Amino acid sequence: MALHHRLGTASVLALLLAGPGLAQDRAVTYTLFGTPGLLEMPSALSADEGEIAGTVGYFGGQIRNTFTFQVTRRLSGSFRYSGIPDFTVDEDEPYWDRSFDLRFRFNDESRYVPMVALGLQDFLGTGIYSGEYVVATKTVGDAFRVTAGLGWGRFATHGGFDNPLGFLGDRPETFVTGDEGGDVGYEAFFRGDAAVFGGIEWAPNERWILKAEYSSDDAYVDQNGDPLFDRESPLNFGATWRPLPGIQLGLGYLYGTQLSFTGTFTVNPNDRPFGVGLDPAPQPVAVRAEGLRAAQSWDRADLPESTVLASLREALRTEGVELVAVALDDRSARVRYTNTRYRAEAQAMGRVVRILSQELPPSIETLTLEPVQNGIPLSAVTFARSDVEAFENEVGGTAASLAQAEFGDAGGPAGLVEVPPASEDFTWGLRPYVSLSLFDPTDPFRLRFGAELSAAYRLRPNLILSGAIRQQILASSEDDDGEVEPLGGVPVVRRNQSLYGSDGGPTLDSLTLAWYGRPGDNLYSRMTLGYLEEMYGGVSTELLWKPVEARLALGAEVNYAVQRDYNDMLSFRDYDVVTGHVSAYYDFGNGFQGEIDAGRFLAGDWGATFGLDREFENGWSVGGYFTLTDIPAEDFGEGSFDKGIRVNIPIDFVLGRPTRREVGTSLRSLNRDGGARLDVDGRLYDIVREGHYADLEDSWGRFWR
Repeated sequence: MALHHRLGTASVLALLLAGPGLAQDRAVTYTLFGTPGLLEMPSALSADEGEIAGTVGYFGGQIRNTFTFQVTRRLSGSFRYSGIPDFTVDEDEPYWDRSFDLRFRFNDESRYVPMVALGLQDFLGTGIYSGEYVVATKTVGDAFRVTAGLGWGRFATHGGFDNPLGFLGDRPETFVTGDEGGDVGYEAFFRGDAAVFGGIEWAPNERWILKAEYSSDDAYVDQNGDPLFDRESPLNFGATWRPLPGIQLGLGYLYGTQLSFTGTFTVNPNDRPFGVGLDPAPQPVAVRAEGLRAAQSWDRADLPESTVLASLREALRTEGVELVAVALDDRSARVRYTNTRYRAEAQAMGRVVRILSQELPPSIETLTLEPVQNGIPLSAVTFARSDVEAFENEVGGTAASLAQAEFGDAGGPAGLVEVPPASEDFTWGLRPYVSLSLFDPTDPFRLRFGAELSAAYRLRPNLILSGAIRQQILASSEDDDGEVEPLGGVPVVRRNQSLYGSDGGPTLDSLTLAWYGRPGDNLYSRMTLGYLEEMYGGVSTELLWKPVEARLALGAEVNYAVQRDYNDMLSFRDYDVVTGHVSAYYDFGNGFQGEIDAGRFLAGDWGATFGLDREFENGWSVGGYFTLTDIPAEDFGEGSFDKGIRVNIPIDFVLGRPTRREVGTSLRSLNRDGGARLDVDGRLYDIVREGHYADLEDSWGRFWR
């Protein structure tokens, strides 16, 4: 049984803060907007591929919190959550704004040619920070870097002149009082006035970078156009200090009147804090003598099959692998097993094949391994034992072992002898939990901390009873506002989430019975019933088609969901809905996973969710998604449609020791009712693909680890 424990958003943030220590070959520093650049103005520089940066910037009473991800060597994206005091003239509270950026670098710097990048700032939001730019950066000598750019929108509100791209037309107003935001402002891109900006950086040593810039941004005004602070100069000055790898602290003096402060924490999933890890050394491959290798049978009287199975089960157990079933004959072995320790199935497979070389009779030449998760066999990978013996210590042996292996669908149960499990069927745990809700306009930061008691009982290998009870201990705010009202007639299916457990008593987070199956070749099934998540109970059914060597997978899911009571652990409210989706998954290679889910959501709306994730060989995953449904933007509310960023971090990245646990979260721009989907644990695709060719190939470097 593979149970992936996912903690809350705060766990992810804690791991990010614990992750500094990652080397930076280039002096990439971040602006108050959380993007690579000077102080306020961007540069053309890119961070190392995969780098994640969390930046907090403050000046003039404004605070900007930015998450930036270097998706590829040239492409990066940012999500920003900013508090602007005195912006909304008829309210005393700060205005909280969400914005998204995209940025693409066209080329690498050469001896005579600068690097050049194009950026879209706040292209998806209310447009308060909206602007576009083309910028070039060139290194001069060993310590200087010069940046010059041409900007539009916010980047052309000081010193503007006629647009050299004037044929595109005038720039419309992108922020209107009462506008819900969330629309792509393509009709404004590179239109209206243009202006130049630029600056210079000097690095006297590896820890300090001094900066000066000319800013073309003069848009610090409220909704009536009145200045938010006095702006006396377009010149900004500052310094960035890097006391430790992965930590940047900045101080600036902006616009002749304002002090600014920035703090940036960076981590790169490509760099492990423990290098290759702290995994225990595997057993060596047992190489047979030539005479034994030529044997065509084995003497069962001298070495009974029961003895082989008992020894094999015990040897695998010491590696965190549970033997499920075995079929042995004179020349071949077929072994089903469940990996409970290693994040990468390829690493578990390498450990299993080593143990088979030690424990099986010498006459057995063909080894077929069938990894199993949640009671369902995922694939069949066949090795020649002589290849295993030859490749273990051979240069290029990792690639050779992959090339010689044969991949296919797992066979049926015929001929297999089930092995009683060595581990307990019942497991439980008591651990703290943290729940963090961000970006709600009425309460931008809501934190809950408490204890969670969880348990699981495996009735059969593919039939699992599990549940969790939570007790809140601390909360950052009281949820005493009562139920929210529907927007535009859309049922309230998510916006009342803060009311669950608001009375301070224990809550039943989940209590489910899940059954997994293999109804046919390349087919996988799941049925889950019970209290499916914090807000809903009911029945969820799923079917997945996924050939072992295919990059494409197709799935279908149908659910009947009933909304649960806020504080009564077992009762339900008067709202039920049938939801369902058809899904397409595609592995684009190089770690990019795409997903489309089209169907009916919890509020009864119809539409589709589009997602793209970048996964790294060490288990990190960072991605984004958006959902479009038939609910109009004005009925959806602020944000116009659902969108967000999701991050998963494997625990072994932090601990250095093998474990299958991970923490993950989704950072939504807003938690609304439109485009809301049932949160069911154990969906099939992520379970199944771990044992299929694409994922095994990506992590095959760990086969001999």
